[in-house]
Amino acid sequence: MLQVSALHQYYGGSHILRGVSLEAPIGEITCLLGRNGVGKTTLLRCLMGLVPAHSGSVLWQGEAIVRRRPHQRVQSGIAWVPQGREIFPRLTVEENLLMGLARFPAAQAREVPDEIWNLFPALFEMRERRGGDLSGGQQQQLAIGRALATRPQLLILDEPTEGIQPSVIREIGEVIRQLADRGDMAILLVEQFYDFAAELADRYLVMSRGAIIQQGKGADMEADGVRAMVAI
Repeated sequence: MLQVSALHQYYGGSHILRGVSLEAPIGEITCLLGRNGVGKTTLLRCLMGLVPAHSGSVLWQGEAIVRRRPHQRVQSGIAWVPQGREIFPRLTVEENLLMGLARFPAAQAREVPDEIWNLFPALFEMRERRGGDLSGGQQQQLAIGRALATRPQLLILDEPTEGIQPSVIREIGEVIRQLADRGDMAILLVEQFYDFAAELADRYLVMSRGAIIQQGKGADMEADGVRAMVAI
């Protein structure tokens, strides 16, 4: 599992992460909720090694990774779908997905795994179209597919529902649930859309002002008053 303990991070004189601790077990969906500006994306950037942690520990499968570079974290089985998707707009859908195979030897990086086409049939139909020509929802599916091409054991998703039509949100939710049910992947889902998170969460955490202020089982979110805590 992923284990984060007492993580602190500063930007200039601002204390952004204030002793964040969390766990994300394999086979479960852990949802991190919070309003804008509370430090959620900074936390994810720390987990991926894009910004250094000031102090604290990050363990993945029992090994300390806080000093590893981003590509080394990917090699260890961690994939991140960032907010805004960040696909390659001039590459085709298939070429975008093949980029996710770059961490493997050349012989294993020539074809998109059938599993990804099965999870996202619309991408298969559009495999020769440029990524920049897809809708926002299709681009989000492409970003998730590219992350899955790395064959991660930890999938981190940063607000995958942002700016996406409801029909595609449902499809993405079904894929996330299916991935968790396989039992070989931990999923850390950062969300502001309460209903989406509540439907998927096995466990939840609420973040405010750089700290985890509440956590519990996903089934208890409504009773625990989480909706009011994250309402804008």
